[in-house]
Amino acid sequence: MQPLIDHARTYGQRPEEFARYAEGQSPDVLFITCSDSRVVPALITGARPGQLFELRTAGNVVPPYTAERPTGEAATIEYAVQVLGVDDIVVCGHSHCGAVGAMVRGDDLTSVPAVRDWLSYGADQPKCSDPADPAVAEPVQNHVLAQLLRLRSYPCIERRLAEGSLRLHGWYYEVHTGTVRAHQADTDTFDVL
Repeated sequence: MQPLIDHARTYGQRPEEFARYAEGQSPDVLFITCSDSRVVPALITGARPGQLFELRTAGNVVPPYTAERPTGEAATIEYAVQVLGVDDIVVCGHSHCGAVGAMVRGDDLTSVPAVRDWLSYGADQPKCSDPADPAVAEPVQNHVLAQLLRLRSYPCIERRLAEGSLRLHGWYYEVHTGTVRAHQADTDTFDVL
């Protein structure tokens, strides 16, 4: 913890670099990814403050949209799309994902009921031809596609997609190599960016 505290103490010692951030934000991208500490959107994309609006959830799960019981995740998505007017949404899964791995293996999560119940929002169990693969590449990629499909059910996204003013992207980040792969709809493959 001490290195983090030391950095925080010196971080704001150049206020002239930060003054413009008080004027507001206008990110172009909503970046939805896992809470995993090895996945750092700004490092992956090279984004500077104000360029990415981030939503991080366990397993990069996008919960179903329901107007009756809104979630913090739905509010974040709606704000990014309706208020900030992002042009793009990226759902980024990653290799060695504990959440997707638990779904694929059918792990007993009774000791972590909040995690168990949250992962039930993940859609169907991701398709996996090799459950022994520690990277869980195939199921993570399938999970990303399921979350993109889920996003399409959000009214604000459905509207913007119909207008042609919003684009959705599926990414897969390999934590062990740093490689990022993007889903190509025409070939239904994840290819290196």
